[in-house]
Amino acid sequence: MPIPDDVTGEEIDKDVRQELMSLPKGLAEDVSRNLVMVARLIDEDPEGAYAYSRIALRLASRVAAVREAAGFAAYANQKFSEALAEFRAARRMTGSVELWPVMADCERGLGRPEKALEMAGAPEVQKLDKASQVEMRLVAAGARRDMDQLDAAIVTLQSPELASNSVQPWTARLRYAYADALLAAGREGEAREWFAKTVESDKDGSTDASDRLAELDGVEFVDVLVEDDEEAGNGDATGDATGTATELRVEAEAEHQDADDDEGEDDEDEDDEIESVTTDEITDDVDDLDEDEDEDDAPHRPQS
Repeated sequence: MPIPDDVTGEEIDKDVRQELMSLPKGLAEDVSRNLVMVARLIDEDPEGAYAYSRIALRLASRVAAVREAAGFAAYANQKFSEALAEFRAARRMTGSVELWPVMADCERGLGRPEKALEMAGAPEVQKLDKASQVEMRLVAAGARRDMDQLDAAIVTLQSPELASNSVQPWTARLRYAYADALLAAGREGEAREWFAKTVESDKDGSTDASDRLAELDGVEFVDVLVEDDEEAGNGDATGDATGTATELRVEAEAEHQDADDDEGEDDEDEDDEIESVTTDEITDDVDDLDEDEDEDDAPHRPQS
């Protein structure tokens, strides 16, 4: 697959670049450039990212960073079995537990929430950093919801991280999951409160909490751009009708003038001795033509 010229491979993380040093220089460069493309496309074009990950995997399947990238690309395309296999391979190579939460979420994707809950209680969780522990809590709550255990899901999300006023990278997602679980349980008042708290912490708009909050408040958004387009469309139709009527009026007047000229020429042919020829003025009333053209403007995408 083609790779843009501006992609050098130097853009990847230094730890990944260190791993690739075990490869011949030319091969390492090819692999790194494909990994850059995976990172670039995984959010907006998951299928494209997956294609580049397969190339990198074919070139360097014994590099843990490559197996991990291939796992995330498969995960983004909901190829959970394939993703789990790649994550397990990367974990065997590195001995790290940092992929434990996403591996558990793959179990959920495969329809095995009980396995995900088993992993949430495993000793490996205690080795995770704070962000990964919160992620594991989100996965466990999602597994509870998969099993229709809404109350248990709500309790699972209740934690010091949820109660804290400190805003961390995971805060918005944790609050959102809690609000969504409350709403699913019919606790609308509490859900509204936590969607509002999510909005406060969601500085980069990673969730749709503001839309959910507006929906609960009964706020209906009107697309002003659509209305403007419709008004502009009606204006164009009126202009077209006026223009058409004007054109027809001009054509009628031109034909009328031609008729005057032809009649004058015929009278001169009939009597050459008559010094002046008098003709009756021909007057035709041209009705205004109004055409109404109606244009129908058609108005104008796993949360744990």
